[in-house]
Amino acid sequence: MDLADITYFFDCCIGHWSIERTYHYITHQEVERSHTDFRVDGITPELRRKVLADNGYDPVDNIDQLPGFQLAFHTVSDKGEAVSQELRALFVPKRQDGPVLSGDYLRDRAYEEDRPIVSTFTYDQSNRELLMTTPYTRVVSVDSILLVNPTMRIRRILNYHRPAEGKALDNLALVGFGVEQKVSG
Repeated sequence: MDLADITYFFDCCIGHWSIERTYHYITHQEVERSHTDFRVDGITPELRRKVLADNGYDPVDNIDQLPGFQLAFHTVSDKGEAVSQELRALFVPKRQDGPVLSGDYLRDRAYEEDRPIVSTFTYDQSNRELLMTTPYTRVVSVDSILLVNPTMRIRRILNYHRPAEGKALDNLALVGFGVEQKVSG
């Protein structure tokens, strides 16, 4: 598997980001804007192993070469609601089909639920888009990060009401869009 491009993607993500997002709550026809200050750092070997252990994930070969990060963010909505969180994430590629890598995406703390979680990801080297799919208890979140250049990302978040097992994702609860710009300092 060729990890050079996804490694470049994550190297570009290291640093401070200023994020403007708009969320569309489909179920109650509401639109919300928010601002997030986001910091992404590399992940240490000890934290890589902790993320695996927290998720009860089998040991992984070459764990120190796998893409991952630690992040902290603080979000304030246009209603004045504030949320802060820190977490660590590790990406375990399992397959490569042409320019697309896919595998598992592990976090020591989920966004929607305060627990470790294993999700899936695909990374398309042809357009530098990372797509992460997380099945939470009530929703399935499909989150896209498109790296436009080393200092700009476009984010798309689709949260679906969690369907019955084997059914399609077709009932949206939330749609989010964001422009993410790297800032100095």
